[in-house]
Amino acid sequence: MLGDDKEHDVMRPGGRSGSLPRGPRWTTALGVWALVFLGVWALARPQQPAPLHDPHAKPREVAPRVDLPVDERGTISVFKKASLSIAYITNVEYRRTIFSLNVFEIPQGTGSGFIWDDQGHIVTNYHVIAGADAIEVTLADQSSWPADFVGADADKDLAVIKIDAPDEVIKPITVGTSNDLQVGQKVLAIGNPFGLDNTLTTGVVSALGREIESVTGRAIRGVIQTDAAINPGNSGGPLLDSAGRLIGVNTQIASPSGASAGISFAVPVDTVNEIVPEIIRYGRFRRAGLGITAVEDWQTRRLGIRGILIANVSPDTGAHEAGLRGTTVNRRGMIHTLGDIIIKIGGRDVQTLNDLKDALEPHKPGTSVEVTYIRNSKPQTTSVKLQYIN
Repeated sequence: MLGDDKEHDVMRPGGRSGSLPRGPRWTTALGVWALVFLGVWALARPQQPAPLHDPHAKPREVAPRVDLPVDERGTISVFKKASLSIAYITNVEYRRTIFSLNVFEIPQGTGSGFIWDDQGHIVTNYHVIAGADAIEVTLADQSSWPADFVGADADKDLAVIKIDAPDEVIKPITVGTSNDLQVGQKVLAIGNPFGLDNTLTTGVVSALGREIESVTGRAIRGVIQTDAAINPGNSGGPLLDSAGRLIGVNTQIASPSGASAGISFAVPVDTVNEIVPEIIRYGRFRRAGLGITAVEDWQTRRLGIRGILIANVSPDTGAHEAGLRGTTVNRRGMIHTLGDIIIKIGGRDVQTLNDLKDALEPHKPGTSVEVTYIRNSKPQTTSVKLQYIN
């Protein structure tokens, strides 16, 4: 009967009869949901992955390669030979502690250089060793040697140092020329960027005849521009042509970040080959001069003078023989008579002392140059024989 709550007799297991209570209605629904869950879990469960380890793994077969291209073989050959001439230079400063008199060596900077000759002379940039109390050089075989300062030409940012090392580690670099370089020609740079010794970078000659400023403010002309990567630490290292010949000394980079931006500059080797022998002989590069002492630029500007005001004329010089006159002063140091004002050298206008140096630079001691000057407000011209100046 519908709605009858009486228990019904059922046969229990084992043949005994008894009553079995009726289960709630949600039991069936729970069973259905359980089956649905198990089905979804079975479908969603990822399949068993393949084994991660293969006991039969072995090295790949090496594919044979053809011979290196001629260009690559040439680069490798150049590096192997030229790297033997490279020097890693450390600029050391001595300092004392405030609590004792003990002296400590403090590295102030690093740079590059190269062996110039079999006497152990090494060429680098002046700014690499400027202000050093001691200089240490590390060669390609990782041997280190103390170096002595020989001399420098700060106007061209070149310096020469010397080490006393055995002949077997002294490998002079091969010197080329820079007067026949062409834009697009391949170049190689070897140096120690960021202290990473014997680093090779390659590129091309990007431009010729560039002008950069030296540490003294003088212009260095005829400079080589290259896109070979040059970074801090490359300064003083060699720029080579594809034959492994020295064609320049890496000196500056143009970069807003201070690292390589693909614009680097090298002092041409023809300049280096003119200056370095003079430094080795005399400790400096001797330039041609007129035999005068000029008034400083700021003083001539204050006087409203355009040109080179002569302060003194040295005796027994070309300027003295040509009759040039210096400035005279009274007892109080005030100007009594203005000296001659040089306005042209060899037809080239000059207004500053740097202009004067640049105008005289192409001329050799012993030769004569035409000098135009103003005396008593009138221009005059004379010929002056040049001589070496200190």
